[in-house]
Amino acid sequence: MLKLNYLIFDTSLGWVGMMGSVEGLRELTLPQPSPQQAFYLLHKSALKSQRILIEARVDYFGDLAERIESYFNGERVNFPDRLDLSWASPFKKKVWKITQAIPYGETRAYAWVANKMDMYGAARAVGQALARNPLPIIIPCHRVICSDGTLGGFSDGKLLKQRLLEMEAKFI
Repeated sequence: MLKLNYLIFDTSLGWVGMMGSVEGLRELTLPQPSPQQAFYLLHKSALKSQRILIEARVDYFGDLAERIESYFNGERVNFPDRLDLSWASPFKKKVWKITQAIPYGETRAYAWVANKMDMYGAARAVGQALARNPLPIIIPCHRVICSDGTLGGFSDGKLLKQRLLEMEAKFI
């Protein structure tokens, strides 16, 4: 049986939920208007797995909640946390690893990520993998934009993506 622990906490931008296993962090929600919405988003994906036990744990994630709050308050924060992406395809893992290495305050194009994987012309597939990113902010998919400089998609809307990019740009 897979045991997952979760925490829902309030930030300056809204309620965030995170879930992890003994292997590491598995999921993080972007800020939501209510704790119920953050809880729903976490559990919606967790319940796709069979034989799963989910427990609320305040102490499980160390200082990650505080670092996320600091990030949303405009501070530069590192996220060296262990991740559990064991359930993801090799393609998604590779996209996410490359995306995680994009420097703070910088952007790259979907095509750039594809080219780093030696998969020229796979920008759309990269976009699809990033659309399924379970760990926004930790895997900074907001730093990936279209080749023409437009923002492209983002799970919680382009306004939040723009806000995160502007917030990080002050550290360049």
